[in-house]
Amino acid sequence: MSSVNEERLKQYSLLVIVPSYNEAKNLPNTVADLKKFVPWAEILVVDDGSTDNTAQTATLLGCRLLKMPFNIGIGGAVQAGYQYALAGDYDFAAQFDGDGQHDAQSLPGLLAAAIDNQTDLVIGSRYLENNGYKTPITRRLGMRVFSRLVSLIVKQKISDSTSGFRILSRRAIVFCAGTYPSDYPEVEILPLLHFAGLKIMEAPAKMKARSNGKSSITWTKAIYYMVKVVLAITITVLREMPVRKREVV
Repeated sequence: MSSVNEERLKQYSLLVIVPSYNEAKNLPNTVADLKKFVPWAEILVVDDGSTDNTAQTATLLGCRLLKMPFNIGIGGAVQAGYQYALAGDYDFAAQFDGDGQHDAQSLPGLLAAAIDNQTDLVIGSRYLENNGYKTPITRRLGMRVFSRLVSLIVKQKISDSTSGFRILSRRAIVFCAGTYPSDYPEVEILPLLHFAGLKIMEAPAKMKARSNGKSSITWTKAIYYMVKVVLAITITVLREMPVRKREVV
């Protein structure tokens, strides 16, 4: 990847979508980091039915705001952000979690990778470089299963299929605004983009520990997540493969 030239990146409009559920305590640091490292970008906070002051905090921080009337889940919240990006005619959209774990310093590099490689989706991977990030044990097994399965389907190695730190091109925005999985979208969307003929790649990204709150993923939820996502991906492949065969013929 070429060196990051901020002046070159500023030529492209960028919307940073920050899905947030009860993240009022984390948003100030998250938004401050985004304004520091991508100061030209627009920041959209999608408040997914929070019961705290997430919406008010986002407004006070000068962010654009989409407020869901109730909690619709990560897939619906992120898709709403993509629909906003589509309506706003942005060149690129970034998905960036509101919990403070994504490192905004990596964002210019992901955008540069998308531009330089003319790629539709750039996944910010925690595992391309040794940056000291340790995956919780409740997630490690499932992440390995997902990455191997997705790699097989999309015919390229994907090291971090569950990463929610991503850059999407205009083509990917159009696709995801109309078609996006609801429950576990980060993994499930990859085969769909592949079958639609969109280009996927990974670039290094750093992650940080949550500054407030804790993950809700337990062993039980991790097993349920793994089984459900594998089934969802299998159904996607079975549904999409005949379509692709007909198109080839």
